[in-house]
Amino acid sequence: MITGEIKSKIDRIWDTLWSGGISNPLTIIEQLTYLLFIKRLDELHTLKENKAARLKSPIEDPIFTPAQDGWRWSRFKETAPEPMFATVRDHAFGFIKTIGQSADGEAATTYSHHMKDATFMMPTPRVLANVVDQLDAIDMADRDTKGDLYEYMLGKIASAGQNGQFRTPRHIIGLMVDMLAPTPKDTICDPACGTAGFLIAASEFLTRHHGDAIYQDAASRLRFNEATFHGYDFDSTMLRIGSMNMLLHGVENPDIRYKDSLSQTDEDDSEKFSVILANPPFAGSLDYESTAKDLLQTVKTKKTELLFMALFLRLLKTGGRAAVIVPDGVLFGSSNAHKQLRKLLVEGQKLDAVVSMPSGVFKPYAGVSTAILFFTKTNSGGTDHVWFYDMKADGFSLDDKRAPQPDNSDLPDLLARWQNVRSAFPAMRQEEEQRPRTAQSFLVPKADIAANDYDLSLNRYKEVVHQSVAHDTPQDILARLAQLEAEITTGRAELEGLIG
Repeated sequence: MITGEIKSKIDRIWDTLWSGGISNPLTIIEQLTYLLFIKRLDELHTLKENKAARLKSPIEDPIFTPAQDGWRWSRFKETAPEPMFATVRDHAFGFIKTIGQSADGEAATTYSHHMKDATFMMPTPRVLANVVDQLDAIDMADRDTKGDLYEYMLGKIASAGQNGQFRTPRHIIGLMVDMLAPTPKDTICDPACGTAGFLIAASEFLTRHHGDAIYQDAASRLRFNEATFHGYDFDSTMLRIGSMNMLLHGVENPDIRYKDSLSQTDEDDSEKFSVILANPPFAGSLDYESTAKDLLQTVKTKKTELLFMALFLRLLKTGGRAAVIVPDGVLFGSSNAHKQLRKLLVEGQKLDAVVSMPSGVFKPYAGVSTAILFFTKTNSGGTDHVWFYDMKADGFSLDDKRAPQPDNSDLPDLLARWQNVRSAFPAMRQEEEQRPRTAQSFLVPKADIAANDYDLSLNRYKEVVHQSVAHDTPQDILARLAQLEAEITTGRAELEGLIG
């Protein structure tokens, strides 16, 4: 989690840009992202230089040519404000726009396509120099620090939450990826990708657990870089940030593109993906006229959270798996559309798990109660039991401060019990099957869920143990009162005797 010191540094940078005339929070984030990207390119080039020096060989795939050496962060940060401004505006920024372009200057990657309309908006040399100095003072050697910094900046967007878009905490993203455990054969999609947090976490999981398979030959590397990750969004700024994010995390040409997922029907994407990871917008509703007709055939509703669930089912291949965050209302809503969707998940597909999360997970941006649904698309049923887990602590305080509490986290237990549920060993699964409904996790038969009108809220099935409290009989209470009154009368008489 980001420290108070780094928060204060980012706040000062934010104030510098704000006072310099950039008042749109999203524009501030975009401009800072460009500078962080330029800084990271210099860091990567330095690593290549150091490796070449150790091996006493030429630099392999250099990022900057000798003629471009002055465009590097470590070079221009030492110059005066005016020449620094000219270097960044006329050279370094133009350089990052050309990455991924073909020889004739056409966009050859999704990154270069989205960067085509990028604009350098630093107002003055003095503001740029001030921001560069302040960014350079932040130690971002730790990958987690960069992610925390991004999360904190995105949280400062004034409009966050107004349209139901909440930034997903990275440890929750990591939990969902770990539970789905994608493989190099998977095709992964986030239809509301924003800054591509889920796709980045999935790429890191694959690199960490399947690195040998990914890099074993040219075909495997090409598949990882160009055919594994797919993300859609209808915010061009988020698409640029997401593309830069993916490139910095080693995915060269993911399919990150503009698309209004709920209103555009794209037959090419139907049943295309084997893994869906998403935290779709919760709030809001759409007109029937502006909603893709095939989604309305699945569930007739105007609510975006239900339409996204229908979209996930359309995008998944048969046998594909999904882990998606939903507001609690999806679990117990009483409308026909809510009931229809839940019945479809339980009876028509294979609902694997419902993980209930505490309401503080999305603070300070929202106090909404949420859950994670895990399901497999079968189109032929398959639900026998649904696993429920009651997450009470996620390693951070559940107030607006979200202070780290590493000793107070259910995530390790959750992952361990999930492994028991998914285990091929009967003894391990049996351990989970035998847990009572008073426990933090338990399995519920499909018949029980159907009998409860397909209600998926954990409290519907969790049993609460009430401790019996022994109360004194009225006669005993009255006897004690009489005794107290007698003692008071005796004491008063003694006091009256003392004062005459």
